[in-house]
Amino acid sequence: MAQERTGVATLKGNPITLIGPELAVGDQAPDFSLNKSLTEVVSLQDYAGKVKLISVVPSIDTGVCDAQTRRFNEEAAALGDNVVVLTVSVDTPFAQSRWCAAAGIDKVVMLSDYKNNSFGEAYGVLIKELALDMRSIFVLDESNNVKYVEYLPEMTEHPNYEAAIEAVKALV
Repeated sequence: MAQERTGVATLKGNPITLIGPELAVGDQAPDFSLNKSLTEVVSLQDYAGKVKLISVVPSIDTGVCDAQTRRFNEEAAALGDNVVVLTVSVDTPFAQSRWCAAAGIDKVVMLSDYKNNSFGEAYGVLIKELALDMRSIFVLDESNNVKYVEYLPEMTEHPNYEAAIEAVKALV
């Protein structure tokens, strides 16, 4: 059974349980298998040689998740060709595609953890009670070393956008 972490995160003040390890700066990022579309599956190796900003949101159809994804989409253009911004949620690829089209999102790569929550478990962000991924940010260098990580203590809070962007800029 995967490691469970309690008392580290809340949803509107109510405790939630996160499944998986807590990654730290210096760790090697776990590989993942996520859906880019209903039939296309990608892994960490698909972004080899690039700096990766991984923005994890519980559901793209909520206010903070919407704002977080829009913010990183705006920032992505200025980060250069050696950086890829990935947004991970458990929303289906259909829902992600629909939302991106409506929101004009074109710089962020949307990836879905809906099939088996393997990303959430590997990165320590799977919420046991909701089967959603907890809001968090990971910045990986070209060799997939974790250079920045932010696990939000409260699901409804915004991440530290500036710190994440600065961590990316320090790598390019």
